[in-house]
Amino acid sequence: MIKVDLERLISEKKALIGVIGLGYVGLPLIVEFALKGFNTVGFEVDETKAAEINAGRSYIVDVTADDVAKCVSGSKLTATTDFTRLNECDAIIICVPTPLRKTKDPDMSYILKAGGEIQKFMRSGQLVILESTTYPGTTDEVLLPMFEKQGFKLDEDFLLAFSPERVDPGNPQFQTHNIPKVVGGVSADSTDVAAMLYGQIVGQVFPVTSARVAEAAKLWENTFRAINIGMANEMAKLCNALGIDTWEVVSAAATKPFGFMPFFPGPGIGGHCIPLDPHYLSWKARQHGFDSQFISLAEQVNSNMPAYVVELASTALNDARKAVNGSKILILGVAYKKDIDDMRESPALSIIDLLRADGADVFYHDPFVPQVTFDHAYTIGDGEPLYNKELTDELISGSDCVIICTEHSPVDYGRVCELASLIVDTRNALSAETRNGSKAKIVRL
Repeated sequence: MIKVDLERLISEKKALIGVIGLGYVGLPLIVEFALKGFNTVGFEVDETKAAEINAGRSYIVDVTADDVAKCVSGSKLTATTDFTRLNECDAIIICVPTPLRKTKDPDMSYILKAGGEIQKFMRSGQLVILESTTYPGTTDEVLLPMFEKQGFKLDEDFLLAFSPERVDPGNPQFQTHNIPKVVGGVSADSTDVAAMLYGQIVGQVFPVTSARVAEAAKLWENTFRAINIGMANEMAKLCNALGIDTWEVVSAAATKPFGFMPFFPGPGIGGHCIPLDPHYLSWKARQHGFDSQFISLAEQVNSNMPAYVVELASTALNDARKAVNGSKILILGVAYKKDIDDMRESPALSIIDLLRADGADVFYHDPFVPQVTFDHAYTIGDGEPLYNKELTDELISGSDCVIICTEHSPVDYGRVCELASLIVDTRNALSAETRNGSKAKIVRL
């Protein structure tokens, strides 16, 4: 019986674990399995990434090179571009991107390609788990028919489940091993075995009754955040219009010990999850004739924040009798969040795009990002790449406006306040003490 056989292999740590996609989700996951004593194979289409792993190096901020080297040297981890080796694996976990098309509809091509590779090389006795964020129904509507088409029967020849990734890049407190894992199978046996597998590497596993529930839970998590961030951004605009300190309002409201959870405004939302996942839910809702109004409104508010930041900068420059056209504008931070190098969907890119379209001479400093090119999510101005500038006194003082898009720890914001003439702070990076001692004009969300 497939369930019994797989449970024995897992309990004895004899199961070979395959992970398709060694990015921000897949690499931390496979390293956890390898560190716990499982033999693992990582599958990549990028030969460079596979070579880096096999050389014992890491390109992900949350995975140390020491851990990768330990797993590789101990023969517990190998990376390959040879998908025929999927046939060797007892458990296969899909961790590929799920972007949006230009129409804001789900792009399932990466899941379909991964499923197609499994379909070609699968054998009886395997567990397949999808971790890529997607709309409810993907696992049993897309993957299940693909595998059944090969003549395999669920619960007899293979098991199939969904377990949403919950990676938070750059978060030292919560990483793969201590984030609870939601698991939902297409069948009860699939749920049981998948939950047992994840139980080998995480402290808490939360089984649910179906893959659809697990898929919906992931989208609910991130849609919840997107909507509440949208409200925070709208409140920031209102507070600015009323001449009230937005951040003081949030801090005051957060003193309530019940019924309130603080969310903070910013220049927009970034990363692979928050800007994209609500669209997967609203797309599925439309298939059932349901209009998800909250999601649409939050997306509208959040997507307009880069333009609002540019408006704040433009108004402040105008007060100083300067135009955006021809002004030297320094962007501090282009990654989508603090202390990481990930630029996926970063609002800073849209801000740069809008400023360059208005004729500004834009520079950036980000200690984690050496270069920004036009293919990083948005087209930036005329498509010319930007390169990280050293944060010299001359760069700061010579800028007509400094916009803080991402609050990175290595940046000395006190020094920025001493030298800059105009600062737009979208992240509350400047403390009250720093602001009060500055001669710069400071505009805050």
